Amino acid sequence: MSEPAIPPEPADPRPESTRSGPGRLLVAIYGLFALSATARALVQIATKFSHAPLAYVLSAFAGVVYITATVTLTNGSRTARRIALLSCSVELIGVVSVGTWTVLDRAAFPDATVWSDYGIGYGFVPLILPVFGLLWLRYWARRTKAEQTAVPRGGDASVVAVGSGDQVAERQVAERRD
Repeated sequence: MSEPAIPPEPADPRPESTRSGPGRLLVAIYGLFALSATARALVQIATKFSHAPLAYVLSAFAGVVYITATVTLTNGSRTARRIALLSCSVELIGVVSVGTWTVLDRAAFPDATVWSDYGIGYGFVPLILPVFGLLWLRYWARRTKAEQTAVPRGGDASVVAVGSGDQVAERQVAERRD
């Protein structure tokens, strides 16, 4: 009779993602901005759209960008991180563009947007948030790349290089043979 096979230990079903560690705070702030920017824009569009249509449409667009960033950063998959990279980039470009536009042409904005004057109405968080989002996504891109480029070397015991650039930590992985 043969011995029953021992099933392998299941892999951790929860993949590492951008929603862990400092990413949780980032997601929470994006969620808050998604809610506040979207709600503000919807109320303004519904009640006084003719007063400042450009400002209100830009606020609604900002809300959509924040919703996209929140959802994709929460998901954390590879595809979601790519979309989050795009949304954080669009946000940064939007804050800088709209911020500059509002400084140069105040008449075009009789009412403020989320991104007016580089987010001054929100303590400049709209200007700082996409920078932290992009840095966090860069960290995850490097971490993922380092994990994917880990190459086993050696005979009975393999050495796996984990890290990127000058930081390479080597870890021995022993192969057990029965």
